[in-house]
Amino acid sequence: MSTPKTYEVLARAFAQEQVDTCFALLGDANMNWGTALAGLGTRMIYVRHEHCAVAAAMAYARKSGKTGVATVTCGPGLTQLMTALPAAVRANLPLVIFAGEAPLKSGWYNQGIDQAPFIRATGATYHSLHHIPRMPEAIRDAFLEARMTQKPVVLGIPFDLQDRDWPGDVALPAPSAHLVPDVGPVPPHPDDIARAAMAVGNSRKIVVMAGVGAVMAGAGGACRRLAEKCDGLLATTLPARGLFHDDPYCFGVAGGFSTEIGRELMEEADLVIAVGTILAHHNADGGKLFGNAHVLQIDIEPIAVSQGRVAAHSHVRADARLGVEALAEAIEMRVGQWRTEETARLIRETPADSEPFTIEDGVLDPRVVVDALETHLPSDWEMVNSSGHCSYFFAQMPSRPQHRFLTIREFGAIGNGISFAMGVAAARPNDTVVLFDGDGSLMMHIQEIETIARHGLNILICILNDGAYGSEIHKLRAEGLSDDGAVFGRPDFASIARGFGIGGQTVTDLATLPDLIEDFRKTGGAAIWDFPISDQVISPVIRRAHPPHAHT
Repeated sequence: MSTPKTYEVLARAFAQEQVDTCFALLGDANMNWGTALAGLGTRMIYVRHEHCAVAAAMAYARKSGKTGVATVTCGPGLTQLMTALPAAVRANLPLVIFAGEAPLKSGWYNQGIDQAPFIRATGATYHSLHHIPRMPEAIRDAFLEARMTQKPVVLGIPFDLQDRDWPGDVALPAPSAHLVPDVGPVPPHPDDIARAAMAVGNSRKIVVMAGVGAVMAGAGGACRRLAEKCDGLLATTLPARGLFHDDPYCFGVAGGFSTEIGRELMEEADLVIAVGTILAHHNADGGKLFGNAHVLQIDIEPIAVSQGRVAAHSHVRADARLGVEALAEAIEMRVGQWRTEETARLIRETPADSEPFTIEDGVLDPRVVVDALETHLPSDWEMVNSSGHCSYFFAQMPSRPQHRFLTIREFGAIGNGISFAMGVAAARPNDTVVLFDGDGSLMMHIQEIETIARHGLNILICILNDGAYGSEIHKLRAEGLSDDGAVFGRPDFASIARGFGIGGQTVTDLATLPDLIEDFRKTGGAAIWDFPISDQVISPVIRRAHPPHAHT
């Protein structure tokens, strides 16, 4: 047998970690390794931009529960990751990224750069692998680290080392799955539960608010039971939206994306029980949403201060499900005074945003578009929300369960939606994926339409097209400034889509939606539906943050 190359052994080390999908853009420093990994049976999604490889791996990790894997080349390939990595860090997503490094043998290399500071500045971990015999073990350790820390780990490997013959034994170390501690969930301390029960007893109006930690711990049912026993209402953070989609006493998202009735009810709360959430700044709308309430946090890693503000006043350190179950067991059932039919009716019938706007001829109100999509899109399709001004409107789809609706926006960057949709489509290959995005966001990485078509990904892209960067035009107008720098005109996305070989429709009559959806359901594939919307409709998020100034 011939001696294997080092890159071949490194590919085997990745394959041993049960890597079934890798998002890749190949270059000199990773192409041999990537080709070898593909030859071992890993599905390779070859994207057109490095950022999109990592962003797609993020959504794949969230949707699959596995560690996301991506690969880029050295130098300019790696520097393209500076937007995706902070988002992955803040969203607590485990990734392992195989990145090349410049060859060590060269005294000067055009694409050489000190890569570690770039990666570490994002909050991710960077490991340079320069000792060939230890590389397989370092790869195994990277997967273990990503899983244990729930953070991205980037491996930099000089490509001249990758091309060397493998020295000696090719036996691989045991995979990381064999080393992950096999421990059960952490139960709460009885004293913590006693104090929490006392807080419940001293409160009149209670909201049980669940985050992604509650989702991961399977605490949804326990949260419902706790709210029922304490006459409380239910809410979620934005990433966990839809966890209680079918509960009449859930008013949806708690945070900047709260509905009108949600904000009113949160203002009345005197106790918020935050389950499995980091209580981020936007979750509390900067402290304005439930500023009158005592906040009790149930979490495996409780915190006092989060993102610059005091976030919780008392704590239960425990697994989310076990902590909530113990608290529910410790309190008495209350008579329903807040959980009434009237409260349920208000939640059910109050529009998310009732602000009136004048809609010009030939365009649509984005809220009406979202209502129509909410009504007609099949319940078993996978939904992906992007970021930007339009994302508030798309978040208002109350019937959609959490496990069918992906939201990752911890870094606040637009341009990620198409990558997230590709990641979900890779994780759910037998499902239809619907991406909700804005025109400005889609234009940032529109080249990935070609990736979608080439890989046969089943993605329907619904665009709210206001011909501008939506948040920016409303902020500029509120300041009394010209919006010229944020207005670009309305791209003809239907024609663009057809140019890339997928379906395209411009939808100006929402009555046609049922037929369009039925046709797409029958044919599958990919398409862009372009909804021209008014640029006069301002989301409540922007209205609160940027009220119009009086100008002389």
